[in-house]
Amino acid sequence: MPTAIIAIDQGTTSTRAIAFDASLKPLATAQQELRQIYPQPGWVEHDPEEIWQATVATVRQAIVRAGLAARDIAGIGIANQRETTVLWDCATGKPIQHAIVWQDRRTANLCDALRASGHEPAITAKTGLLLDPYFSASKIAWLLEHVEGARAQAEAGRLVFGTIDCFLLWRLTGGKVHATDASNAARTALLDIGSAEWDDDLCRMFGVPRNLLPRVADCAGEFGITTPDLFGAPIRILGMAGDQQAATIGQGCFTPGMMKSTYGTGCFALLNTGSERVASRNRLLTTIAYQLAGQRTYALEGAIFIAGATVQWLRDGLKIIAKASDVEPLAARADPAEQVYLVPAFVGLGAPYWDAAARAAIFGLTRNCGGPEIARAALEAVGYQTRDLLEAMRADWPRAAAAETVLRVDGGMSASDATMQFLADILSAPVDRPVVMETTALGAAYLAGLAAGLCPGLDGFAAQWRLDRRFQPRMDAATQERKYSGWQDAVQRTLTAR
Repeated sequence: MPTAIIAIDQGTTSTRAIAFDASLKPLATAQQELRQIYPQPGWVEHDPEEIWQATVATVRQAIVRAGLAARDIAGIGIANQRETTVLWDCATGKPIQHAIVWQDRRTANLCDALRASGHEPAITAKTGLLLDPYFSASKIAWLLEHVEGARAQAEAGRLVFGTIDCFLLWRLTGGKVHATDASNAARTALLDIGSAEWDDDLCRMFGVPRNLLPRVADCAGEFGITTPDLFGAPIRILGMAGDQQAATIGQGCFTPGMMKSTYGTGCFALLNTGSERVASRNRLLTTIAYQLAGQRTYALEGAIFIAGATVQWLRDGLKIIAKASDVEPLAARADPAEQVYLVPAFVGLGAPYWDAAARAAIFGLTRNCGGPEIARAALEAVGYQTRDLLEAMRADWPRAAAAETVLRVDGGMSASDATMQFLADILSAPVDRPVVMETTALGAAYLAGLAAGLCPGLDGFAAQWRLDRRFQPRMDAATQERKYSGWQDAVQRTLTAR
């Protein structure tokens, strides 16, 4: 019997494949970096063909490195960067243009026009989302209007839409399956998250033909089978979730009130609210955390567009570090008497501000400041932005405000002890880092293992979660509030609609 699982973790900056055994112990990993394409300021694109080639290559490498064959694989689980939008020809499978990445801001004017026409309340009521270029619907509309012939092809049924999970599923199955899962569909601004069905009114509002859209499925189940030529034999595709929802699953956050935050390119905090759809009054998102056996679990989400990407900017833009791991020792040399704030609005500000036109800024510089102070400000910005989200969540959901918050963290930046300690300090809450840091891939693998019958139910999987380190808050209240007040002032100075 096949007992291994392959997780595809297709992220914003890289594509990875990880082989797991039946107990979800990692066996082997393969990874390829993903080229970032910036055609204009505020525009971000990916080449879907590059993503596809990297996906096949890394899965093959992971299988070989683990000493496995395709017949040993019980199933594939897919986790993906969400909202990133691809339109492709359903006869050839070829994308009509580069994918528009979730960070892209080119549709800000369309979103502004819809907001000015009074459509945002209706969109939020159905989707749990706000009117922002972040989500897929406006990206689809842009492609249909700006790629020659796209509108006519779409209306004739010759094009299909998908987020990256859907595109990969199509390619893996040789064009036989056009489907997505509920967690990814919930990020399009076209799905009624109460019914998990596409909404005709939303499609008309954005000018998106209904026939472009994929079937919406549970996060665990029979999605399709890979073509035999890809990996030597057919492999079932059994799990699918957006990367942040997959990380929520990988962290075992199945109980209402549990919260996780992932620090990768951006930062995404999800608070499990169970079967309750909590309508945010503080500009957070209400989203589907996961859907199993037709039952939806919801979450409040705060999305921060730039977290680890700030460290990339220190490396590639300012060139004050040679590699990402240099940032922590550089920040440790900062003068404690200096208080510098870096508001990383390189592609606008996400929750709870949602200012697409805001741009990054540094405040508090003196003649004594240099690379160390800027590096420390970059790391501290993660903590400040997370507190913004936690404050909004507590205001939205009394149950979260009444209970002690313990934040489970993952993603590349969570490996930084200094960053996690500052996070605990500024939140005045414990921060738990797990033994298994690859929680996104773990969540995707678990979904596939669950559908294959290899893995236990939610309670059994949650019981397997193991703590690596708990960071307890140490900062005194006066210092904490002084620092956070300075951050709030810096953000207000950055916002374009003050």
